[in-house]
Amino acid sequence: MFSQIPLLVAQASDFDSGVKKMAQISARLAYVLMCATLSWGVLIATGWAQRLTGREGLKNGHMVLATLAIAFGALHAFAFTLLRSDPPDYSPFNLIRLIVPLIDGGLVRHSMGIIGLELMAAIAITASVRHKVFYRKWLRLHQVAYAAVALTVVHSWLGAIANGNLSLLWLGGLTVLVPTATLAIARFMPPEVLAKIGMLEAEPAAVGEGDAMDVSVNNEKCHRYGTCQAEAPDVFQLIEDNRLTYNRRPDEEHFAQARAAARACPMRAIEIRERVK
Repeated sequence: MFSQIPLLVAQASDFDSGVKKMAQISARLAYVLMCATLSWGVLIATGWAQRLTGREGLKNGHMVLATLAIAFGALHAFAFTLLRSDPPDYSPFNLIRLIVPLIDGGLVRHSMGIIGLELMAAIAITASVRHKVFYRKWLRLHQVAYAAVALTVVHSWLGAIANGNLSLLWLGGLTVLVPTATLAIARFMPPEVLAKIGMLEAEPAAVGEGDAMDVSVNNEKCHRYGTCQAEAPDVFQLIEDNRLTYNRRPDEEHFAQARAAARACPMRAIEIRERVK
């Protein structure tokens, strides 16, 4: 019996090596897909990708990328429950430790990944009921995805440092992260700034050719996605029963917001007419 112990240890070691390899591959795929999901979401929200394909194609592509990112992230986490030998720096993983951060001596870097993945899963799960239950609250939850991605990115980099894979992540991970971070930052920049740096085309009214604005919304096209409220909260508002209210003649200080909302509207339901008083 004792003669079989070295063989069993070797088998466990080989098994753990395969599990760790699976965890690494799934983590890298999740990282790339997560960055692609955020980038694609920004392109949709801002209207920068409208010429690439139809609106539904953009939205469906975003959902597919998000689903794959969460799936590979979950596979990466689950792989650690399959390890037969205990790593030297932490206790064995189980389902409870994959759900509750910092429990039983869990590491901070692991908790960052757990929280980030759980936030993304919550956004995806509640997406199906966003129009029927609490759309405005879900919209705020959806915006938390930026923080979830940031937590997961930090988790990935800390994990790469701990496992000696920093050189690979430095080359591949940074290459993927830079455009993602650039798009995320640009998402929250004022339209005037984006026009100055060439990311948006300057409109005639933006340089003073119109001093009055009429805003109208095609109710047959509008799906109450709330993008207009996110872009122009002083002009558009989704009220509790999911009806859209808006200022038909906004003040001049809100013209830029209204234009940004019209560009970003998923259904192209907002029409803006500018004129001289």
